[in-house]
Amino acid sequence: QVQFVESGGGVVQAGGSLRLSCAANGLTFGSYRMGWFRQTPGKAREFVAAITWNGGTTDYAEAVEGRSTISRDNGKGTLYLQMDNLKPEDTAVYYCNGVRGTEARFGWGLGTQVTVSA
Repeated sequence: QVQFVESGGGVVQAGGSLRLSCAANGLTFGSYRMGWFRQTPGKAREFVAAITWNGGTTDYAEAVEGRSTISRDNGKGTLYLQMDNLKPEDTAVYYCNGVRGTEARFGWGLGTQVTVSA
């Protein structure tokens, strides 16, 4: 069974930074394109960023491009999202998953809450 455990969220002021982590289990992590998604109450979950299996290509949603960096450590089975210059509109629960295009491939973990105060 594929499981994702996200961590690293918190409460920060606008302009601050956070580094999110995601530990993946139950899949051959290094074989999959992986990504981050986020969701706010009342809205659909949205794509944030993705990275190919070897880290060679990254893709970002327009809302976070230039402020976020996705990376991975295949040896540890862990995905990261460095978020800088955070804005209040980045407030959301962040999730990781395998990605095909901009769509998730597996079930969801519990996510990690990011709250950015103005």
